[in-house]
Amino acid sequence: MAKKFRERFKTQENVFDRFTIRNLFVLSSKDFFEEETLSPVSIGKEANVFSAQKGDERVIIKIYRLETADFKRMYEYIKPDPRYENLAKKRREIIFSWAQREYRNLMAARKALVKAPLPIAFMKNILVMSLVGDEQPAQKMKDNIPKQPKEFLDKIIDNMKKYYKAGFVHGDLSKFNILNHNEKPVLIDFSQASPLRAPHAKEMLKRDVHNVGEFFRKLDVEVNEEKLFEKITASKK
Repeated sequence: MAKKFRERFKTQENVFDRFTIRNLFVLSSKDFFEEETLSPVSIGKEANVFSAQKGDERVIIKIYRLETADFKRMYEYIKPDPRYENLAKKRREIIFSWAQREYRNLMAARKALVKAPLPIAFMKNILVMSLVGDEQPAQKMKDNIPKQPKEFLDKIIDNMKKYYKAGFVHGDLSKFNILNHNEKPVLIDFSQASPLRAPHAKEMLKRDVHNVGEFFRKLDVEVNEEKLFEKITASKK
């Protein structure tokens, strides 16, 4: 079976290296997804995203690329995180920790009732999570403009408040990392999320507020970034 699995992906070696194929086989053999249903969603320099069937549901499989991922940039983001203060500056260890970190951050988000994908499993450089959407993945906010921008923004801020109250900031919120699913925001890409005790947490939150505010100002929504920041941080007081 492992040989058959490798044969299926041998023509995609620029996407699947042998190490990743072995781990995909392990996850598939544990029924986290059905390998014959694997379908590309997006192919990037640092990570490839696929959807696949898992029983009656579809899941998302995010694979961090071992050779082209910018592990030095990852290290700069992850080293202030108290959960990874002893992480060695080695490419694979950093990428594996990056995938694990996204899994842990998603778990914290779901526990705080933040609208985000449900993390299902991770293994080395691979993360499996629930698909946000119906038959197809939901579109990013930039590609599916909210019909009621002010109400949509309020829901985003509510999610940011919940995550902050749970002790975290997302750190990479923008029009690219918020999905519009049936006119409700779903936050994605939690790999940069950090606990509030990380020294750069407040600056990350200010950047999130600015990026979100900038998008909605272009939709004629009045945004006061200082008041939004205070509204979010007040949830922890």
